[in-house]
Amino acid sequence: METHMFAPFYDEWSRILILGTFPSVRSRETKFYYGHPQNRFWKVIAAVTGWSEPRTVEEKKRMLLQNHIAVWDVIRSCEIVGSSDSSIRNVTANPIGTVLEKSRITAVYANGSMAKKLYDKYSLAETGLPAVRLPSTSPANAAWTLDRLVEAWKTILEPVEVPVETCARI
Repeated sequence: METHMFAPFYDEWSRILILGTFPSVRSRETKFYYGHPQNRFWKVIAAVTGWSEPRTVEEKKRMLLQNHIAVWDVIRSCEIVGSSDSSIRNVTANPIGTVLEKSRITAVYANGSMAKKLYDKYSLAETGLPAVRLPSTSPANAAWTLDRLVEAWKTILEPVEVPVETCARI
């Protein structure tokens, strides 16, 4: 059984939450999100927000905070072989609602279909905020070029219709 080793990254001004499934082996080694050098997450977020691609964890954190983006994973603990989402078993979910309560998040995005599936199964009832599935930035998603990913991910910058019950929270 593997346990998520690091906290969600956000602040009280975060408006967007991007969820993965569970940290890759490389992310677990670097102790921050999307640590595998072949994962295109940081390239995509930089392109979408107009930033230079961050190289260090501190640069990544600065880019996220200045663009009001939070990141976390749906899973707190699970059985997983390496970094393979398809091998995930015996899931315990993270309490996603705790981040929503302490921020201004009004939109949740899932980085790939497995993150969306797991969020819908384990977290949607808790949060009441549907997630939008975006194409995975994983190198395993080779069918999507970087340019196509950037186009698809531009949706995170679009205005979001905020449900009335969410307005009471922000």
